[in-house]
Amino acid sequence: MSTENMAKSIMRKKPIDDIEVENKHSGLFKSLGLWQLTAIGVGGIIGVGIFSLAGLVAHGSATEPGVGPAVLFSFLVAGLASAAAALSYAEFAGMIPRAGSAYTYGYVALGEVIGWFIGWDLLLEYIAIVAVVAIGISGYFDAFLSGIGIHMPTWMTATADEGTGGVVNIPAIVVCLLVTWILSRGTKTFGRFELVAVAIKVVLILFIIGLGVFYINADNYNPFMPSGIGPVFAGAATVFFAVFGYDAMSTAAEEATDGKKHMPKAILLSLLIAMLLYVAATLVLTGMQNFRDIDPKAGFASAFTGVGLPVIATIISVFAVLSILTVMLTFLLGVTRVWFSMSRDGLLPGWFSKTDRHGTPQRVTWIAGVASALLAGVFPIKAVADLTNIGILAAFVVVCVSVIVFRYRKPDAPRTFRLPLMPLVPAFGVVSSGFLMLQLHWETWLRFIVWLVIGLVIYFGYGRRHSLMNPDSPRHAEAVEMHRSVG
Repeated sequence: MSTENMAKSIMRKKPIDDIEVENKHSGLFKSLGLWQLTAIGVGGIIGVGIFSLAGLVAHGSATEPGVGPAVLFSFLVAGLASAAAALSYAEFAGMIPRAGSAYTYGYVALGEVIGWFIGWDLLLEYIAIVAVVAIGISGYFDAFLSGIGIHMPTWMTATADEGTGGVVNIPAIVVCLLVTWILSRGTKTFGRFELVAVAIKVVLILFIIGLGVFYINADNYNPFMPSGIGPVFAGAATVFFAVFGYDAMSTAAEEATDGKKHMPKAILLSLLIAMLLYVAATLVLTGMQNFRDIDPKAGFASAFTGVGLPVIATIISVFAVLSILTVMLTFLLGVTRVWFSMSRDGLLPGWFSKTDRHGTPQRVTWIAGVASALLAGVFPIKAVADLTNIGILAAFVVVCVSVIVFRYRKPDAPRTFRLPLMPLVPAFGVVSSGFLMLQLHWETWLRFIVWLVIGLVIYFGYGRRHSLMNPDSPRHAEAVEMHRSVG
């Protein structure tokens, strides 16, 4: 193949009309309404960010100084960057309600190879997110058991890299397998569980804020920014993990009863609710306890223990486990739907896009669940959190660029939501997301690049030739038959 033909093949763009046809043959069940979608978004955003990462960034780690009460600014910086991306996601979600989310948006607007890269990126990042959240749950589970006088052996509650005598994080592995089983029961069951669990989560956070405000000691706010502005931005790159989730929720667009109408509303509602709770919660956490004394794995549990309320700390630990489960469910849903979508497009083998009687792609669900369990069992939380953030930030850059390109390339395409101040808002999203990426360590960049290189090999070795957009693809007849049956 000539260089010119090669360039054309990898930059081919997926027509929106093809997406409408494929949605009718997806095998996924449409059972999610506006509030279930919003609950999935809130469930994906709020969790380990409040219960673990806020304490981690405020306290600091072996490689990063603690930012103290200024962790509030870290959340606000991350939230501002996320808001620009959220508006871009909302415009695309209202126009292209498809399971692939950022992968599909990049495919439609920028071309196949860009869509591949962002989809391949999300496969790793979403699995890593599930793992990071499982590690956070493990910390609260350990805190709960300690509160009732049971002490688990260190070797089974931490990884070797943490330097505390750990070997493997068994609770994290178990919880990964548990949420995989829940998701495998079908989207309808999952949606109901998520709605109830998110309601419990919001009530818990409001309870923590309402009670904790009476134990705030203003002296704990001094100094407010003990390590200067640099670590605040570095902290924003870490807590960025806590301000997305709507992107994973958007992968459920094909399972929404009215995706074009409800997806944009659910994206914006979920981020707004989350940011309001984050601001209040971080102020309470750093006001109750000096940032140097906060437990980076179970921040609020340690804060309430520190003010003489160990029973409350135990209650928080119990409900934190339940509330953080919703984050795992949202992102496990995300990785399976992106994987399903890439397989359906021919970029990965069609074996992965088979669904069962529940309308669930069981094969990828269990593969992703087991992979996240292995990752959670052997890696520390900071390394996995940074790995997830660089990938999601890269996805945000692609989506923000895509919405600009598509607005000018297809200005008349039907849109149920149009983001304001085009192109300033998405351009800000590109700049801010890129800036946060630069705050991450070189090791994180190295892991990210290695993963993308592996993806490049798979794309040119398999995906480009088997893509349904390739007339010579072994699966091209499948796409032709699908369009014929609809027509």
